[in-house]
Amino acid sequence: MKIRSKFLAMIMAAGLVACDEEILSPVNPNQLGTETFYRTGPQLIAAINSVYATLQGNNLYNREYFFLQDLLSDDVESGGAQLETPRAQVLNYVFDASNPQIEANWRGWYRLIHRANLVLENAENATENITEDLRNRIIGEAYFLRGLAFYELSTLWGGVPLMLSSATSPEGLPRSTQDQSYAQSLSDLNEAISRLPLSSTYSGTDVGRASKGTAQAVAAKLLLFQGDFSGAKPYLTEIINSNQYSLTDRYLDNFEEEDENNSESIWEIQFSEAFGNAGGWNADGTGIAEVTFRGQEYGPNAWRNLIPNSGLVASYERPSNGAPKEDPRVSYNFYRLGDTFNGGASVLDETTVQGDVSKASWRKYQTIYKRANENTQSGINFRAIRYADILLMMAEVENELTGPATALPYLNQTRNRADVKMPEYPTAQFPTGTKEQTRIAIQHERRVEMPGEQVRNRDIRRWRRLGFLQSEPITGYQSKHDLLPIPTVELDNNSALSNADQNPGY
Repeated sequence: MKIRSKFLAMIMAAGLVACDEEILSPVNPNQLGTETFYRTGPQLIAAINSVYATLQGNNLYNREYFFLQDLLSDDVESGGAQLETPRAQVLNYVFDASNPQIEANWRGWYRLIHRANLVLENAENATENITEDLRNRIIGEAYFLRGLAFYELSTLWGGVPLMLSSATSPEGLPRSTQDQSYAQSLSDLNEAISRLPLSSTYSGTDVGRASKGTAQAVAAKLLLFQGDFSGAKPYLTEIINSNQYSLTDRYLDNFEEEDENNSESIWEIQFSEAFGNAGGWNADGTGIAEVTFRGQEYGPNAWRNLIPNSGLVASYERPSNGAPKEDPRVSYNFYRLGDTFNGGASVLDETTVQGDVSKASWRKYQTIYKRANENTQSGINFRAIRYADILLMMAEVENELTGPATALPYLNQTRNRADVKMPEYPTAQFPTGTKEQTRIAIQHERRVEMPGEQVRNRDIRRWRRLGFLQSEPITGYQSKHDLLPIPTVELDNNSALSNADQNPGY
């Protein structure tokens, strides 16, 4: 679903006209607002597209989402002097409530929630050119997107204001507890599951919309984050038993443009170069932000703001640390000097790589595999959730609930990918005789299978809370960093909040 943004100005206008203005003047039937817009199936589709478009905005997947998640993890380190101060503060864990990087993500998710609420409030008003199946699906999509937003907010900030209706007044909303925020996310996701179709139902321009499996995957992630392995298992089981997904034979099919929305894809954030870069810097999704800056920001011959963490690169199995061969995922995830790019026509050398040439660069999500230079118009979809993640989550669930014997068949599937073929666990480096040993193997496999995919930050946070980490991986981490600070702008502008509502330590 390459979401076009030409409807977004209309949708935003609909949201802005939804107050008590009719008290002062009659409704003009020719004026675009909630009273006149949400009347047909195409209009309702345009409305839900505007919610998806928020994901494409600069505040989220276009730029700031992948930055925040990666900077909070141990997947990355600075690639040079170009890394901006707010990002460096997050990377070095010296941020406070005024940090623009953190604020951008908070603002992006609440913009999405507002738009999703508009869809939920007005979906029943559409009576023309619409079937009940279509209406039900759109409502399911809106519940999913709102549930996703509350998942993102609650797992990073704790208890947050539960905005369950569109903004119609300047009155603020109080903080909920973290458990209440978790519960709201799960409630929304379960509602979505009851309404959404299987992914195979989608075709044409609908490919890329949230499916039943998408909502089940986020629900499993939410419960796993809380350490509720029993609760997560049924969602993961249904995804696996649905026969909707399978691993691709080629690992890089998940990160290049030619094989998007493939069999391994649970859900992707859709991007396309076809619509250009107008509005690419737009934060709120009202412009045409159909491209992502990931390639430009991370590219070895571009800005190279963030590079793979040296510890991450060293963690891969290779003969030098006792493995029978080098894990092929090293070359799939990272560029090194001497590697070819531009369809094999160019070679990375000291003259083309920016910054410290002794260190690796990101290959994942880079467009230079097929062209000479990165730019801000990358149309590679973000694989937000893929089946490999589902299998590794199930391995973790089974290990914690029943032990290694039931975990290993799931754990070894990523190792057995056709172009990976690493020796199955147990190995000399990673024995699996006990639950604790298998836990370490799972943690290793998740790290080497999914670096730079914005999963490592939450993995670290949940394992830290459960006491599953062998050692603290984040330099500069303090206990206060278990939660991010509520942005200063939110405390200033939300009349229902005060400084007493700030997370401890900030």
